[in-house]
Amino acid sequence: MGKNICIMGAGSWGTALSVLLATNGHKVRMWSFFKEEAEGINTHRENIAKLPGVWVPDTVTCTNDVNEALQDAEAVIMVVPSEFMRSTMKTIKGALKDNTIVVSCSKGLEDETFLTMSQIIKEEAPNVRVVALSGPSHAEEVGRSIPTAIVAASVDNEAALFVQDIFMSPMFRVYTNSDIIGVELGGAIKNVIALCAGISDGLGFGDNTKAALMTRGITEMSRLGEIMGAKPKTFSGLAGIGDLIVTCTSMHSRNRRAGILIGKGKSLEEALKEVAMVVEGVNTTKAAYHMAKKMNVEMPITNQAYEVLFNGKDARQAVVDLMMRDKKLENV
Repeated sequence: MGKNICIMGAGSWGTALSVLLATNGHKVRMWSFFKEEAEGINTHRENIAKLPGVWVPDTVTCTNDVNEALQDAEAVIMVVPSEFMRSTMKTIKGALKDNTIVVSCSKGLEDETFLTMSQIIKEEAPNVRVVALSGPSHAEEVGRSIPTAIVAASVDNEAALFVQDIFMSPMFRVYTNSDIIGVELGGAIKNVIALCAGISDGLGFGDNTKAALMTRGITEMSRLGEIMGAKPKTFSGLAGIGDLIVTCTSMHSRNRRAGILIGKGKSLEEALKEVAMVVEGVNTTKAAYHMAKKMNVEMPITNQAYEVLFNGKDARQAVVDLMMRDKKLENV
């Protein structure tokens, strides 16, 4: 039987998920911060600016009114940019009933607090049940029903199974996982590595370089994850290496596209302006850099990314400095 689902955020990912859930037989109310965007989706049955060419079913309505979006919602899907997760939760928490299932589909870490998105949700609304949905899943492909596999992670197994049930389809396979910290860290840190992969491409480097970045990037994820209580095995799954592969290699990836522009000599501001969508890896790089310093975790790729993005370091010199670090054994 179909559920009433609220999606907070009408960007490309929110729109793609609305299409998927509606196709699965659910009634979806999607909330947009922008009134014009909401009206445009309702009128044209398409998110022309952010997910062009994807038909939005009639069982999806989009609104600029938070209370209307949340009315009778049996699950709330959070797809706002990570930097706005806390402010959005502050806005809606009074309207959330106890034990409402809230699904975080945003990937990142909060600057200064270093909290994951599920931790922010739980801090603002302690009585809800939180699930993180993550994995290799470009909106452009999910919206067009291209086969995709993803992970629903929660310490609340019943909530994870509920999310698995509402999203599962012949073209969208959902696994469950109890390691929500590991799943969210994988989804956050892979954006940092994808920025670096893009910079490498922009500098004109090759497949060898990208393979090294991706492999050592997984090592950095695992180091940080171990300190935070994640299971190392999680990083070899869909939310770790799976998401890293797709984000580092596809032109659908905003992080890779921004990195390419920086590698070609554009400033961070110029690159972000040209991509014209939220590049989650930028704020995550800052948070991960400071987190690694605080927790004394070795994350050399993240450190160099921070220097390039925020201190104006030459990207080519950053690569040399990574290559010429002290000799060591692999995987230590």
